[in-house]
Amino acid sequence: MAHPKRKTSKTRRDKRRTHYKASKPTVMTCQNCGAPVLYHRVCSECGFYKGVKVIDIEEGIV
Repeated sequence: MAHPKRKTSKTRRDKRRTHYKASKPTVMTCQNCGAPVLYHRVCSECGFYKGVKVIDIEEGIV
């Protein structure tokens, strides 16, 4: 296996890692109750997705 001839400096290492960063999640408001919801997810407050009741929140049944 190959070994580095010189130590990689902190600056060079950090320059390489500049693109590894967390992105902010996209949040929308629920059409039914107005609670903040992640895209393509069922609303945890009311159980609706795209205007259709998917989950009964009180019972937790799909």
